[in-house]
Amino acid sequence: MKTKSITTTFTIYEKESELLKEDRQLLESAREAATRAYAKYSKFQVGAAILLANGEIVTGNNQENAVYPAGLCAERTTAFYASSRFPGVPFKKIAISAINPTEALTSPVVPCGSCRQVLSEYENRFNSPIKVILGAQSGDIWELASVADLLPLGFHAGFLPEK
Repeated sequence: MKTKSITTTFTIYEKESELLKEDRQLLESAREAATRAYAKYSKFQVGAAILLANGEIVTGNNQENAVYPAGLCAERTTAFYASSRFPGVPFKKIAISAINPTEALTSPVVPCGSCRQVLSEYENRFNSPIKVILGAQSGDIWELASVADLLPLGFHAGFLPEK
């Protein structure tokens, strides 16, 4: 028997001013996108902004439905829109933020498992890391160098049989 360990390293910024200007702008775009979320049921608004390799920024937010499984998270909404609008263009960075209307969030919210898997697919597809910036309404901002830091044992096409 063997035991292995997986560790994730990430940077914590105590002040938004510590971020690169480009990263501050991306986080602000995610925060603004969260204000447009359709979160009629949970009231939990999430926004995402993706910086593409061509310099374009694409934003999206969570879209809920009375039948909960029919809704879609901000990260996947944004990723799918970016890929359909700019096919073949790699993602450089994604910023994610959320709004809790009853109590201001002071700690970043992380993507769900499905969103991590979808983002991992784009990272693998382009063989290029996607920097992840996580910021709440206030408080610390977390930065991860890659989606793989969020999903170190992700499923990928290499597991599938060859045709």
